[in-house]
Amino acid sequence: MSNLQLWLAIAGGLVLVIVVAHSTWTSRQSQPKQAESLVTADELQALEVVSGLDGDRREPSMDTDLHHDVLVRNVSSQLDALIDVIATMELDTPFSGEAALAALPPIRRVGNKLFVVEGLNADNGNWEILQAQRFYSGFQAGIQVANRQGPLNEIEFSEFVVKAQAFAEVFSATPEFPDMHEALAHARELDQFAGAHDAQLSFTLQARKSAWSPGYVQQQAARQGFVPGVIPGRMVVPASHTGLPPVLVLHFDARAAMAEDPNQAALRSISLTLDVPQVSQSEQAFARMCEAAQSLADAMDGMVTDDNGQSLSEQAIHMIDQDLRKLYDELAARDLTAGSLQARRLFS
Repeated sequence: MSNLQLWLAIAGGLVLVIVVAHSTWTSRQSQPKQAESLVTADELQALEVVSGLDGDRREPSMDTDLHHDVLVRNVSSQLDALIDVIATMELDTPFSGEAALAALPPIRRVGNKLFVVEGLNADNGNWEILQAQRFYSGFQAGIQVANRQGPLNEIEFSEFVVKAQAFAEVFSATPEFPDMHEALAHARELDQFAGAHDAQLSFTLQARKSAWSPGYVQQQAARQGFVPGVIPGRMVVPASHTGLPPVLVLHFDARAAMAEDPNQAALRSISLTLDVPQVSQSEQAFARMCEAAQSLADAMDGMVTDDNGQSLSEQAIHMIDQDLRKLYDELAARDLTAGSLQARRLFS
């Protein structure tokens, strides 16, 4: 082989090595970022949370959210004249909780609103949700006048009357209902107030270069205090008190979370949301939302934007914070303090 042929062969080999290396590098660049190998104690704890091994850190269910105050603190009454139409029923003699529970309708909804019956405890004189092994000297039935699906209407009020009367007949009681026109006027007014004071904030975190795998997102989010949600593609920051709605929610594409090979699924954006009326002001949710978004952006090489893809400036964040403080004050002035049972029910 001549020197020329030898040099050509060497040059050809170098070109082949360069092409293979570039192809490998390009392939790696196009792959979504993967979760790192976790070896430290803190990282192992994060992995246990994400994979579901830590059974204590879970998003509460909707039923737990709604009845947290009753089940955990045994609040005497859930019904509130501020947000409920209430029909009272006087009894000639006390009845057992078992009898009351058996008399409840099989479907405890009127339209999209819950139908609730409470009993007047014969021993302590307090209103409470119906329980077995108790005796009640009176009952009250209620239906919520408004929620995020709209105000109570005439058809729903009429169905509420039918359900309440059917329950009362079992105990030979006559329910006393408020005036329908006044109740519906209150429902419309409260719905207007709720519509003007509802706030659900959302930040979007977009990948600058490489996409992210679901495992990578879960690992980074776990390091910011997020735990698995009840559905794929959802993680939450739990509230300070067990059973209350989450402080923050992180969403990503559920299809990626359920992919046959999640490591190959590519995410280019995730979102952080805050349901303001559902979370107590003491949780400092907006400040935590801003901190979590920026920390994730720094760790994942991402950019924080609003829903329209516009970068969030410090001035914009300051203005949102000021608006939220005003909103908290106006909710509290209406006895609908953010995070309270009444606010959680109204803004649901």
